[in-house]
Amino acid sequence: MTAIRVRELRKQYRVSEREAGLWSSVKSLVRRKTRTVSAVDGISFDIAPGEIVGFLGPNGAGKTTTLKMLSGLLHPSSGEIEVLGQVPWKRHADFLGRMSLVMGQRNQLVWDIPAVETFELNRAIYRIPMAQYRETLDELVDLLDLKAVMGAPVRNLSLGERMKCELTAALLHRPKVVFLDEPTIGLDVTMQRRLRDFISQYRRVHGATVLLTSHYMADVEALCRRVIVIHRGRLLFDGDLGALVGRFAAHKLISIHLATPCAGLAQYGELVSDEEGHVTLRVPKAETPRVTARLLAELPITDLTVEDPPIDEVISRVFTEGAV
Repeated sequence: MTAIRVRELRKQYRVSEREAGLWSSVKSLVRRKTRTVSAVDGISFDIAPGEIVGFLGPNGAGKTTTLKMLSGLLHPSSGEIEVLGQVPWKRHADFLGRMSLVMGQRNQLVWDIPAVETFELNRAIYRIPMAQYRETLDELVDLLDLKAVMGAPVRNLSLGERMKCELTAALLHRPKVVFLDEPTIGLDVTMQRRLRDFISQYRRVHGATVLLTSHYMADVEALCRRVIVIHRGRLLFDGDLGALVGRFAAHKLISIHLATPCAGLAQYGELVSDEEGHVTLRVPKAETPRVTARLLAELPITDLTVEDPPIDEVISRVFTEGAV
């Protein structure tokens, strides 16, 4: 079974074009020039129930457009989508009651009243039984440590507190599919970690399927074993996060601790850092065994580790290759 099924999904827009100047403005009133822009260009994937998947791509790749189609906010130009066995843009009540979309740059909370008033509104909209509402709200308030801010107007909350309230409002009806679009954007490192822990726990407790977009690679590494990468609306990669690193990481990082300072380290590889006897070298993957053997034989090394490059560096390489 699949919670999300996507086949040859496309979304195209017609946009107007004209040159600068008054005469071009007048001409555009009579004959407007347009061009077709493909925001999403034929992507396909399946996501199993209870799976959490990272949905990655640079700005303008089509991530948010895809999430809006999956949640039923946009109608695709062509292709097929099924979420929980439903066609999203038909907006059936059964579908809407089992999914949720959280956008880190959009606010569903009413600015001038406490967040708990929005929670009550959502209870009425989703027709949540009072006993279930109280149980779920208490659980979310406890997990996200919201008790102290429940009575404060939303405008008085910090960004992190507002984001936690946004998640609470979106999860009160216990959705089985959750679309998270940049949920940790603008938050400090501590708050990002707490939200990641919460998302992981919610998925584990409720068996929810989660599709996550984020520019913070720490979110992806902490939460997702599988990633889907798109660029310019097209799918570049769909698979295990470790396989992504193996496919696109052409280099390894060798970190060494030296008993005494040494010169001429650049002969072993690209020198990334050299701080107080702790040296990091970037070397081609195929050369790593040979370089490692030379380092151990020729230098006074007290410790050595070989690692893959950071995931954000790998993702940047994926985007670069996708643009070629």
